Amino acid sequence: MYRPGPLNLITDVPGIMVGHATDERVMTGVTTVLCQGDWTGAVDVRGGGPGSRETEALAPENFVDVIHGVVLTGGSVFGLAAADGVTTALSHRNVGLRLKPTTPAIPIVPAAVLHDLGNEGDKDWGLNPPYEALGRASVEAASAHFAQGAVGAGRGAMAGLTKGGIGSTSLDLGDGLIVGAIVATNPVGSVFMPDGQTYWAWPFEIDNEFGGHRPSVGEPVTDPLPELGRLRAAGRLTPGANTTLAVVAVSARLTKAEAKRLAMMAQDGLARAIRPVHAPFDGDTVFALSGGTADLGEGPERLLQLTRIGSAAADCLARAIARSVYSAIE
Repeated sequence: MYRPGPLNLITDVPGIMVGHATDERVMTGVTTVLCQGDWTGAVDVRGGGPGSRETEALAPENFVDVIHGVVLTGGSVFGLAAADGVTTALSHRNVGLRLKPTTPAIPIVPAAVLHDLGNEGDKDWGLNPPYEALGRASVEAASAHFAQGAVGAGRGAMAGLTKGGIGSTSLDLGDGLIVGAIVATNPVGSVFMPDGQTYWAWPFEIDNEFGGHRPSVGEPVTDPLPELGRLRAAGRLTPGANTTLAVVAVSARLTKAEAKRLAMMAQDGLARAIRPVHAPFDGDTVFALSGGTADLGEGPERLLQLTRIGSAAADCLARAIARSVYSAIE
C-alpha cells in the first residue's frame, strides 16, 4: 500500500519549500511555493474566471524552460502584486535567469489569485495594498514545515458556504518517486456530500487525515447545484468570485509538455473533491512542478509512469482539498 511521505505535505518532494504570510486585519494572505534549483513548470486553467500572471511563459511552445516558484494569493487583482514581492526577494538572493552577466537575476514566478475581498477584513488600504510586502514575507517564511487551514492564501477563503483554506498532502510511490500537492480552496461548490459531514474525497483519505468520516446510506445525489438559494443569499454566485488554486509537484524531471499533462490530470482531483467545479464563477488553476532525479525510463514505460504520476497527483489534490477545509474548521 502506498503511503504519504514523512510530513504528508508537498515539501516531501525534495527541493520544494512553502511559505505563508497572513494579514489578520485584512483577512487575506499569500502562500508561495519555492523550487530550489531550476524546475520545469506548467499550468492548466479550467475555471471560468481566472486571475493570473506569467502563465503564458509556461506554455510548452514558449522558450522559458525553468520555474523558480509559484505564488498563490488572496486579494483578487490586487493580489497579483504579491508576485512582485516574491520576484524581488528571490532576485536579491541571486535566484533567476540572467540574459546578460551584468543584469539582475530574473526569477520566473507565475501567480494566481483568489477573490477574498468580500469578507469582513479591512480593505481600506488606499494606495498601499498589502500584497507586495506579503509576497516578500512569504519568501522569508519558506520552510519544509508549514501550517494548514485559514492561513496564507487561504486566510479569507470560503468553500461554498463553509470555511476554505490551505491544504497539502503527499504520496510516496517508491524508488525515489514522490508526488505532492498544495491547494488554496475557495470554490463556489461544496466539498461535502449531502449529509454535510462526509467529504466527497473520502475514498482517497489516508490515516484519517481529514477526520475519517464515512458516508451512510442516504439521499441520492441528484441536485446539480445544491444549496442554490443559500449560495445566492450569501453572495457567492458572482462570476470570478470563487477559485481553487493548486500546485502539484513530482520528484522526476519532466518536459514542459509532460508537466502540462500532469497539470491536466491533476485537475481531476478537483472534480473528485468539489461539486460543482470548473464553473463560470470559479477560476480553477493547477500548476505542475517537476524536478529531481527519479528515472521514468523511455518509450511506453515513460508514458506508463507519467500516467501513474498524474493519477497520484489527482488523488493527492483531492485529499489536500478535503484537508484544507478540515483544517480550517477544526
